[in-house]
Amino acid sequence: MGLKRTKLLGIQAVTGINTVGILTVGVTPTAGGVGVASTTYLRGVVMHNTGLGTATSSLYVYPNGVSDISVGQTAYRLARVDIASNETFFYEMNYPLVLVDGEKIVVEVTPPASGGTGIGSVVNYQILGDTDI
Repeated sequence: MGLKRTKLLGIQAVTGINTVGILTVGVTPTAGGVGVASTTYLRGVVMHNTGLGTATSSLYVYPNGVSDISVGQTAYRLARVDIASNETFFYEMNYPLVLVDGEKIVVEVTPPASGGTGIGSVVNYQILGDTDI
């Protein structure tokens, strides 16, 4: 298989206090329309808070076989950051993280550690990387 530079996903908006799996390798079709993402090379994630107040945004990579993604599990967390309203955070790795069949990218929006409810939070996520098709 050849490496295909394509858009992995469109912008994924997570509203309110929520934990969402946004990409599962071997299951999720790419936004570029070239097929299902197989081996995926995660280079970075852009997080932008379009909500009314500060929210905490977390990024996780779950291994194959973990099916409960209803809450973030700290053992799989890569990043956690408080993002103020209209602020953008960019998470980037020096070398791509290789994801294989069944591994998942999961994002979570929670109330900020500094206080507040997190209600009215909307965080947009853009996944940056490549995939084998």
